[in-house]
Amino acid sequence: MSHSLTATALADLAGLWRIRCFEETVTRLRVEEQIVGSVHLCIGQEAIPVGACAALDLTRDAVFATYRGHGWALACGADPAALFAELLGRETGTNGGRAGSAYLSDPDHGFYGENSIVGAGAPIAVGAALAARYDGSGRVALTVFGDGAMNQGAVHEAMNMASAFDLPVVFLVENNRYSELTPIAAMVRNADLVARSAAYGMPGARVDGNDVDAVRRAVAEAVDTCRSGRGPVLIEAHTQRLVGHYIGDAQVYRPRDEVELARTAEPIVVLTAALRAAGVSDAELTGIETRVRAEIETAAAMALAAPPADPNAVKEHVYG
Repeated sequence: MSHSLTATALADLAGLWRIRCFEETVTRLRVEEQIVGSVHLCIGQEAIPVGACAALDLTRDAVFATYRGHGWALACGADPAALFAELLGRETGTNGGRAGSAYLSDPDHGFYGENSIVGAGAPIAVGAALAARYDGSGRVALTVFGDGAMNQGAVHEAMNMASAFDLPVVFLVENNRYSELTPIAAMVRNADLVARSAAYGMPGARVDGNDVDAVRRAVAEAVDTCRSGRGPVLIEAHTQRLVGHYIGDAQVYRPRDEVELARTAEPIVVLTAALRAAGVSDAELTGIETRVRAEIETAAAMALAAPPADPNAVKEHVYG
């Protein structure tokens, strides 16, 4: 691994740890009931947002995520303290405490938001891509959704329209094997989801979703296709979540040893091993985790100290 590649991989590792530590802290705050409501974590899936966002130009490109979107916001460059504040209902949150865990957005960093309706980000991304045709921005829209969303009508309509009009959309499937609590293999005849790209006449690619660099290269190629006017691309990234569908999910639907096996091939383990093999010292690797954990702890403390959102401001930013 060359010096430049090692530097990139070290930055990637910091990005993975930033999301992991953020989600672990969210878990603690939810258990303490500092955060309320349903919360969905991306622990184990961090390599996909880190790799994908590294391939985008977030000064003009637009990312549309699911309710499992904290990691995507962080990978886009959102401030961890502002994200914590949003989840905690503080006025310093990215959306003034209005959005919470499942609806937050940060357009200043190219993150146009989560969506709790399964697959609903896809048609919105198509709209952003259609707008790019007229505003001269050269924008590429990336919409991410889970394997279960591939069976949603809105996703199929979005893919069809994007293909018919050669719109610059990257459709990115985070295939973590489960459509909420149901194995995707039980929901479809052909579990090779990327094969559906052929029906729309768009390129398709399958990638190891636990490999940051593999995701980055696949998304970079897709962005080049979109940016050059050759239409949309479908990418299927295979991964596994190391936690439940939501905080509190007992995961009785998963085989007993599945999560433990997944822990041996999760993104941080994979990248740490590669860097160690390239000659990076354990001290440097441990230092990255230590530094990021301190950063996240400071961010959480700042958010907890911020004032709650003012209920009297609830009608602000509302169109009547």
